[in-house]
Amino acid sequence: MSGNNVKSPAIAAAVILLGFFGLFFVMPPIMLWLADEFSPWAAAVFAVLAVLSFFLVFWLRARYQRKRDTQA
Repeated sequence: MSGNNVKSPAIAAAVILLGFFGLFFVMPPIMLWLADEFSPWAAAVFAVLAVLSFFLVFWLRARYQRKRDTQA
């Protein structure tokens, strides 16, 4: 492996984490707005989907890397 390929997973993980940090930073105001405009259930569904998407992204990324490593 070259030096660039070693840094690539770390950079990708950092970008993903920063993106989710931004989502989780604005999540409370979004949840409050959803609870006021629609219902508390809508806010709860949004929160659950946001947290599950965090794990889904890393699961899909690991699956992609596993497939890529077996092809190489």
